Amino acid sequence: MKYPAVQAFQDILPVLGQFDAIIDARSEAEFALDHIPGAINCPVLNDAERVRVGTLYKQVNAFEAKKVGAALVSRNIARHIETLFIDKPRDWKPLIYCWRGGNRSGSLALVLAKIGWPAIQLDGGYKAYRAAVSADLAAPPQLDLRVVCGTTGSGKSRLLEVLDSIGAQVLDLEQLAAHRGSVLGHLPDAPQPSQKMFETSIWNKLRHFDPQRPVFVESESKKVGNLRVPDALMAQMRAAPCISLALSRPNRVRLLMEDYRHFTRDPALLNTQLDCLVQLHGRARIDGWHAMANGGEMARLVDELLVDHYDPAYLRSIDRNFVRFKEAQVLELADIGAADFLAAAHALREQYDAPGTAAQGQAGAPALPAA
Repeated sequence: MKYPAVQAFQDILPVLGQFDAIIDARSEAEFALDHIPGAINCPVLNDAERVRVGTLYKQVNAFEAKKVGAALVSRNIARHIETLFIDKPRDWKPLIYCWRGGNRSGSLALVLAKIGWPAIQLDGGYKAYRAAVSADLAAPPQLDLRVVCGTTGSGKSRLLEVLDSIGAQVLDLEQLAAHRGSVLGHLPDAPQPSQKMFETSIWNKLRHFDPQRPVFVESESKKVGNLRVPDALMAQMRAAPCISLALSRPNRVRLLMEDYRHFTRDPALLNTQLDCLVQLHGRARIDGWHAMANGGEMARLVDELLVDHYDPAYLRSIDRNFVRFKEAQVLELADIGAADFLAAAHALREQYDAPGTAAQGQAGAPALPAA
């Protein structure tokens, strides 16, 4: 094969994990918005340089822009080689892409190939990759989804985390979205990714799942914070068998106090989020909740939020949106310790994920043992 070789994404995908490096030659801002999983960013033109060259194209002419761009690209490629690639062996195989598979990735791929590395350039660049992701998410693989349901604070996210740690297949949409899925779900130190990055993360998880084994997923709504779950995946989730996680209300309050410490430590931050509920509950009720937060009555506030807001909303939506919830097996948690969630996770794996059990969990099945 002559290098640099230009290949289509459908040919690259089966061997995507075999490249020694996936190099995104776009600018920092383009890379931050979304990129191929595992890619590193080596801009041949950074954000400011792209603006400079683009302005020359528009205000002067293409020839002047190309002269300046070529000098910038050459310096940047030289720096990447000196700082990142100088120690790579002859058989080091990189995949390089840019926005459309044009000049930026072509320049870098050409130089790397001239050095002697078997460089591959993605035909069509990021746009071709993104088109493939969108097509796959519009028709996702048919998986044996098991939807973990439960009222707010019942420990669904903790259970998924433990299931993942013991080898179960888990699609944790809240983790991928960096959001806990409610009006109080914003994570203070973790901004949400872009919609495209969220979809890339989902696509990457889905393509690695074994279709012969169950995949545990939480009973999310269509949106997780500001991000939308792909429609076809949402339809599969809503038609899937359910597991109903049960935890006493006092323990739910304890769990939420642990998981939302950033709010219990900062009443002003909490009150700002509570203001989003004024239209649902009225100013007087919200002012009362503000007073509880400011007065340090956090446990009482959490309990009232469960009784007056979260539980009614859950009961209104779960039967309507998850059609098999009435058939759900109940998994009772006695407490919220690590051992309780580990026992619950093992019970689920024994029920659903042991050899020969993929078809279990039909209507009328008994409740799982209490953890």
